[in-house]
Amino acid sequence: MEALLPEPMLTAPFRVHKNRRETGDTRTLELAPLNGGTAPAWRPGQFMMAYAFGQGEIPLSISGDPGQSDRISHTVCGVGPVSRAIVKAIVGSTIGLRGPFGSCWPMDIAENHDLLLIAGGIGLAPLRPVIYTMITDLDHYGTVSLLVGARTPEILLYPREMASWRRQGIDVRLTVDAAVPAWKGQVGAVTTLIPRAQFDPPSTVGFVVGPEVMMRVVARELVHRGVAPERIFLSMERNMKCAVGFCGRCQFGPAFICKDGPVFPYSKLEPWLAIRNL
Repeated sequence: MEALLPEPMLTAPFRVHKNRRETGDTRTLELAPLNGGTAPAWRPGQFMMAYAFGQGEIPLSISGDPGQSDRISHTVCGVGPVSRAIVKAIVGSTIGLRGPFGSCWPMDIAENHDLLLIAGGIGLAPLRPVIYTMITDLDHYGTVSLLVGARTPEILLYPREMASWRRQGIDVRLTVDAAVPAWKGQVGAVTTLIPRAQFDPPSTVGFVVGPEVMMRVVARELVHRGVAPERIFLSMERNMKCAVGFCGRCQFGPAFICKDGPVFPYSKLEPWLAIRNL
């Protein structure tokens, strides 16, 4: 997939069209090209480099609808100076973007198979475009299950959308680490949801996003249940700076997350994930 500009190190200005609160520190921003026109074409799983003027630049997974050509969306948790500046951006202000970069979710491999989408916390954001892509054409897939884990109910993303996805035929299951009195759902790690999901392991494809330790445990559990390692795909997050494999900040084993990933088959990641502090 080509970058937004011929030179991937150049940044283009985008106007903040909407800034919607998701949780206490997380917001979804819809960004439109400053001078009109269409947003860059991208595929589910890819990311952009977002620049907060005067603060710096960070990689952000794209969380919107790939079919929406006039804007591009990012769901951002304010945890550092750059991400906090981005979540505070007011409508009408400007953010710099370059991209898209990276590999995408293999939607073609998922067709005609049961599909497990497994997310931890804000990991649901890069899986959201997968759901937008397939929701109008679920007949091309087997059973589709979305398993989501979060620390508490208050930080679960997109609750209204998840209710809509469930009505449209996706098996949505939620769990939290720590419940509140009003919570009536599952309590425990996201792996506790896997036995409850309906899928045929030999004909299943898994897309997994979340903290690295969570993805390692989930992938091992899926393999234990009979899902082929080459049909389990993980989206890795590392400290990416250049997005083109030049600076070396995101090297993981022999690969660079920014240009070889962020989406990798578990069959490739398994030996590297076994090495702690890599």
